[in-house]
Amino acid sequence: MSAPLIATRGISVALGGRRVLSDVSLEVSGGEFVAVIGPNGAGKTTLLRAIAGLIRADGGIAIDGVDLKALSPAARAARIAYLPQGHVFHWPLSAADIVGLGRLPRGAGATLSDADREAVATAMADTGVTEFAARPVTTLSGGERARVAMARVLATEAPIILADEPTASLDPRYQMAVVAMLRRHAESFGAVVAVLHDLGLAARSASRIIVIDEGRIVADGPPADVLTPDLLDKVFGVNAEIVRIRETTVVVPWSISGSP
Repeated sequence: MSAPLIATRGISVALGGRRVLSDVSLEVSGGEFVAVIGPNGAGKTTLLRAIAGLIRADGGIAIDGVDLKALSPAARAARIAYLPQGHVFHWPLSAADIVGLGRLPRGAGATLSDADREAVATAMADTGVTEFAARPVTTLSGGERARVAMARVLATEAPIILADEPTASLDPRYQMAVVAMLRRHAESFGAVVAVLHDLGLAARSASRIIVIDEGRIVADGPPADVLTPDLLDKVFGVNAEIVRIRETTVVVPWSISGSP
């Protein structure tokens, strides 16, 4: 039996003297698209950053059976592509050059190889940003920058994608397109763990949902099992209707808990 692509064992993280994650254990296998949901400040971003090796965490983290601490930065970057929230670009590089940076973990240098250029072109086509190839990324709208950032992540061809709010700033069409890309990546290449705030999108797209509240996992399973009115009341403080449309769970928050 092969090792899970991601495994954490009792990880805890403290930031600024405050415990942000407490005793978090999970496994993510190949083919899974896992949505991480929870209220603001619950520890979702911290979890992704810990798995990516960007912050110190107590406990154990293994990537494809290898201790994260044993992986060099280059080896880690070849296995994990991390998409932070915000999509901030500080330099006016062209969109194509930004996406080309995703090939660095694959050994790309100042001049891209044919394989590198093909990966960049495919990622840009998939995210609908080919037309922006020559434009400075700083001139693009927030949604366009978000799609360029996603193209950079796809161009890495890393088996694991950790995406923090990948649909932020996107219109409904591209929200659905991005989660469809992530789902295809998981099914074809490895695994995806994505922080999502749109509960309906998470329910329709993810194969599994992990709910984090106050730094701990409080639910983990298929969307239909996890997204219940009781959980949404306790964790998010909202009343919600759960309906089924075309065999898919749809979540409709309609009022704050306790209100009429």
